[in-house]
Amino acid sequence: QVQLVESGGGLVQPGGSLRLSCAVSGSILRIHTMGWDRQAPGKQRELVARLGDNGDENQTTSVKGRFTTSRDNAKNIGYLQINNLEPDDTAVYYCYAWVQSAGSSEFRTYWGQGAQVTVSS
Repeated sequence: QVQLVESGGGLVQPGGSLRLSCAVSGSILRIHTMGWDRQAPGKQRELVARLGDNGDENQTTSVKGRFTTSRDNAKNIGYLQINNLEPDDTAVYYCYAWVQSAGSSEFRTYWGQGAQVTVSS
């Protein structure tokens, strides 16, 4: 079984920064893509950013230049660095990973538990 555990959320003032972490554990053969979605109160869930194991990165337009994804492939940890936070960034951030488990030929998507990020003065 594969598990994702997120950490790093919290209350930040506008203009501040924080880093979210997403640790993947279990019987892992390969992690193809790690990504982040977010859901703000009263809004639909949206893709924030994702990073493939080939280095290809995608980000939603509203976060370009402020959000950066990275991965420590040796430790199976993904990171989302968030800079210059804005009140509209307030949301629950969910990490996900496309994982091929040992003994399987298929990839499945697994999700973290969510991390609350609140941007307020």
